[in-house]
Amino acid sequence: MSFARAKVHPAAIGVAIADRPENLQDFLEPSCAAAIWRRQLAPDFQAWINGLDPANLPQGRIILQPEAVGAAVTELCEIAQTPAGPERDQLIADIDVLAEIFAALMQARYLRLRLQPVTSNACRRFHIDAITARLVCTYRGAGTQYGISSDGQDPIRVFSVPTGAPILLRGTLWPENPPSGLLHRSPPIEGTGETRLVLVLDAVFDPEDD
Repeated sequence: MSFARAKVHPAAIGVAIADRPENLQDFLEPSCAAAIWRRQLAPDFQAWINGLDPANLPQGRIILQPEAVGAAVTELCEIAQTPAGPERDQLIADIDVLAEIFAALMQARYLRLRLQPVTSNACRRFHIDAITARLVCTYRGAGTQYGISSDGQDPIRVFSVPTGAPILLRGTLWPENPPSGLLHRSPPIEGTGETRLVLVLDAVFDPEDD
């Protein structure tokens, strides 16, 4: 899949902006609360996925090894009857690449993959997830919102991740003290008629614990 450089408004303090996937290594720096890969999906692909009937958007949740992600997403597309063609192939390949990048960065032997169409205000409250680290990429619809909070309340200044741009987030199990204070949420869309398609990858170090 070809990419263009996405426009990213000024990010919160402690959020790294990567123009290339290898720069996501900054996520491991102690001062980094999150990292965004600044990219924009090809216009033809974006038009295709935006125009799909929501019933044909792939969905599922599974724990698997990174090298099995491509085959698993292909099966989810078959189940959802996502129309075959170059755009579907691009979606599968892109998820496969993100899984490979994230697993290598986190040195995770397994990933929890969740691919979900969203039409409601899911996770509408600002929060930190009870995981070590997570990658979120919104392929369709509004991207994840985030901001810094010093007291656990909603951030005063809220930022939005562009559609198609992956964000890496630390969870409460990240070995950092004190925590960064970065909170995130799904954008409120209930009642708008919008359907988002969100990919979530969690690093899993022992599948027996999940």
